[in-house]
Amino acid sequence: MAKANFEVKRKCELCGKVFVAKTLESKYCSPQCSKRAWKRKKDEEKKLARLKLIADKVPDTRDYISITEATAIYGVGRSTLYRLIRLGRIPSINLGEKLIRIKKSDLGKVYPERKSVTNDEPTENTLYNMSPENCYTIGEISKKYNINDSTVWAHIRKYSIPTRQIGNYVYAPKSEIDELYKSL
Repeated sequence: MAKANFEVKRKCELCGKVFVAKTLESKYCSPQCSKRAWKRKKDEEKKLARLKLIADKVPDTRDYISITEATAIYGVGRSTLYRLIRLGRIPSINLGEKLIRIKKSDLGKVYPERKSVTNDEPTENTLYNMSPENCYTIGEISKKYNINDSTVWAHIRKYSIPTRQIGNYVYAPKSEIDELYKSL
């Protein structure tokens, strides 16, 4: 990726330290923060996959579920469930050591079921008004944001920003360009 011709100060999404971004996409102040963030993301994905597996194994016909199953289905922490049971807000049955069961309907009154997060959802198509008064030319973008034309073209391709050519001029929607370069 090409290095920017300007300085953009950002706050690291992981540690909160202010740094000068090397590229427009920079989110972290160092490779260590980037690796830690990647590790946390992967761990969260594994945790969600494990919870989904547990929730899928619970039959709909079963009235009483364990604490682990309740955590997977409703997305409530174990300690929260134990605290609510101890306070008497959620009735439970103790069948023995580590065999506490909660009625699904009682828990459903307090908490909604956890929504499964998937990246397979289709993205929404956006309609753009591509008339010249609602767009910038490539030259206008490079002058306004003090960026080289080739860098503007690279960003348009990278972020799939729609363009329209009329004669010798190529137009890109103002809303998308302003959103892309709003931190400058």
